[in-house]
Amino acid sequence: MTSLVRGPQLARLLGQWHALPGRRRNPDYRALADAVRGLLADGRLPLGVRLPAERELAEALGISRTTVSAAYRELRDSGHLHSRRGAGSWTRLPGGHRVASSGLWTPQDQLDMIDLGYASMAAPAELLPAAHAAAEDLPRYLGGAGYHPIGIVELREAVAQWYTARGVATSPEQIMVTNGTQHAFDLVVRLLLPPGGSVLVESPTYHNALAALAARRARIATHGLLIEGPGWDAELLLGSLRQIRPRLAYLIPEFQNPSGHLMSAPLREQLVATAHATGTDLVIDESFVELALDGTVVPPPVAAFDRHSRVISIGGMSKPYWGGLRIGWIRASAPQVQRLAAARVGVDMASPVLDQLLAVHLLADADTIVAARRAQLTIQRDALLAALAELLPEWRVRVPSGGVILWVELDGPISSALARAAEEVGVRLAPGPRFGLDGTLERFLRLPFTLAPDDLVDAVRRIAAVRYGLDHAPRPQWMDSAVIA
Repeated sequence: MTSLVRGPQLARLLGQWHALPGRRRNPDYRALADAVRGLLADGRLPLGVRLPAERELAEALGISRTTVSAAYRELRDSGHLHSRRGAGSWTRLPGGHRVASSGLWTPQDQLDMIDLGYASMAAPAELLPAAHAAAEDLPRYLGGAGYHPIGIVELREAVAQWYTARGVATSPEQIMVTNGTQHAFDLVVRLLLPPGGSVLVESPTYHNALAALAARRARIATHGLLIEGPGWDAELLLGSLRQIRPRLAYLIPEFQNPSGHLMSAPLREQLVATAHATGTDLVIDESFVELALDGTVVPPPVAAFDRHSRVISIGGMSKPYWGGLRIGWIRASAPQVQRLAAARVGVDMASPVLDQLLAVHLLADADTIVAARRAQLTIQRDALLAALAELLPEWRVRVPSGGVILWVELDGPISSALARAAEEVGVRLAPGPRFGLDGTLERFLRLPFTLAPDDLVDAVRRIAAVRYGLDHAPRPQWMDSAVIA
């Protein structure tokens, strides 16, 4: 993480800060201060970084130094900036905030908050009986040290059978158990990507994957997904691989997060062949593969077309089961699994045995649990779609055939401003720029349909009210209860 943001860098992040809805009634310095707070709110501008000098930022934005000076003063007054004479100004938190489990800095009071920042469901009813059964299995492991770097054999066998049933012959030696899918991705990146290495990702893509790549100082190239149609432009995607020849490509072919697209079987096959030709390792995130809706048939796994150990598949229990169950896995060649186990020592020793036993029992009942999840998600998706059509008809929504997310195109580049305003009425949103690079995707918003229908409808009502207010309020009201990241 850099400790200094230069003027041109901050100018790129700010984008069209002076052209947001409601802007005409806002003085320039207040609009600039609000925009900086927005960058902090959705995590694009970290805490503890030094902002550019007033003159440098003024030149980068093409405005007067007086305007920047007033904006910095406004940020200091609201508690978002700390300055030392002759040394500079650093981003900080207002009082009364903490780190939430989402990684965002949030206010301590969470009363009546509808959280749409998470794309995961509450635990299924089967979890508690499975936990009791796992506890009964635990004594046979208590005589050992409890360290299983690649996972207990029962769970690796269960995951291997799951892949084999999907058409990819897999042995337990090809499976490594991790502490969630994000942990799996981080381990793969540590092993395969040198610092500063090149990576190709989709745009938009999963924001925590971008964070892991940033930690490796990766050189990130993007393939922009189409809003409608197949999502991936096959010619452009394969052409990008041939031209960039990245060390790694990270893709989500099943109900892509956040766009919801499903990659076709022919493109999967072409993707693997091209990756082999360019020397690119494919990291395939299968977090949503079990959550097909409307009877959608999911194509064979990308790994089914792999003949040269170019595909590493990652997945886990968070989306179809429960986010609180931190069990994920990696499917790779047996030698790669051993190398991953060696790399893991620098991160942690092993996953909890009790959690792995719990996962074994849940996977044994997977058909029943997943079928119920699909039915539940279909009802919730349709309720969210109906509410959006009624209350925000000018927004464009593509209906996904699976997963847990709607990727909504807004009626203007207002995603960050809308998220800030929604926070004040008790709705937490994940604005579009969190899923892209350099402040792009301001016209988009990710809305998961993982809550109860009544909560989703209530959330849309509140969002619709503040959307109207963006065009009529004289200025955003920045309060201590705003999300700060």
